[in-house]
Amino acid sequence: MGEPGDARRRLRLRRGKGHGEGHGHGHDHGHAHGRGHARGHGDGHRHDHGHGHGHGHVISTEADRRYLTAALLLIVSYMAVEVVVGVIARSLALITDAGHMLTDAFAIIFALVAMRIAARPPQGGFTYGLKRAEIISAALNGATLLLLGVYFVYEGIERLIDPPDVEAPLVVAAGAAGIVVNVAATWLLSRANRTSLNVEGAFQHILNDLYAFIGTTVAGVIILLTGWTRADAIAALVVAALMLKAGWALVVNAGRVFMEAAPAGMNPAEIGRRTAALDHVVEVHDLHIWEVTSGYPALSAHILVEPGADCHAVRQRAERMVHDEYGIKHTTLQVDHAPARLLSIGRSGEANDGSHCGRPEGESRGDDG
Repeated sequence: MGEPGDARRRLRLRRGKGHGEGHGHGHDHGHAHGRGHARGHGDGHRHDHGHGHGHGHVISTEADRRYLTAALLLIVSYMAVEVVVGVIARSLALITDAGHMLTDAFAIIFALVAMRIAARPPQGGFTYGLKRAEIISAALNGATLLLLGVYFVYEGIERLIDPPDVEAPLVVAAGAAGIVVNVAATWLLSRANRTSLNVEGAFQHILNDLYAFIGTTVAGVIILLTGWTRADAIAALVVAALMLKAGWALVVNAGRVFMEAAPAGMNPAEIGRRTAALDHVVEVHDLHIWEVTSGYPALSAHILVEPGADCHAVRQRAERMVHDEYGIKHTTLQVDHAPARLLSIGRSGEANDGSHCGRPEGESRGDDG
């Protein structure tokens, strides 16, 4: 769950004098994880762990668990009633809702389990802990929404072709009750920390279930007033489309985290240029930005500064800039003085010969800044 090439880069930094001495700091966070980083990365790195996001805070996590548990109890209680009514009324829309409510229950259970796993402290080879368990939960919730959407599209088309008789009064009554239950459950989950993909996955399940109940109730009223039974299948198809949309968004967002892409809306090239433009910075390279889990962005980079410049001051300015302007609280910055050869190349305008590691971000500058 670290940045690409991280292990190789750390190994090289321990061995090479020029990449470590006196230019970086291990930051002690007052717990075992922070001390481990301070010792393990030596003088070449500083780690500033951003635990200010919602699920990094114990109180917020406990509140989220309470909201999710309350929503789970509501969903399971009503689901049992809806299954019975849906079978009696022979309503695909109601059975669709019941099946979706079952996945809602599983979605909330996945989210609760993932929260507990993610809360475990870093240990052994899991230096970030198990925070990415929440992303696995979000991906599972997205996948179940996609599978349900495909299934209900198939069933809806089949019932459009050959619509069965539907007990409209039962459909309307069950749908109206379902709206009340899902409004309550949606409200509970809306109060939890939705910046977490894990919570957002559960929330999308409940929200789409609310849409399903609204569609079911409308279809029941249409059948009751006009006798047009195909309204039930059309309602199911509309809800299926909403499921597919929400499921796809969850899978894509979870996939970005697994592939260690930069957080959505964050431009690494722009951050590289902004860092390279800081006073006394000659070059920035080996810049990596990724998410450990949703709401927990991390950044690492190698910064070369002018000879005689204060490496610590440059590092602090860079950390403050990415924290204040981009919300990145976890940084690993290695700051070194630029070799004379690099400065002469910068002044003469010659092409970079790759003698130092990595492709530079922004423009290399000579000692005149």
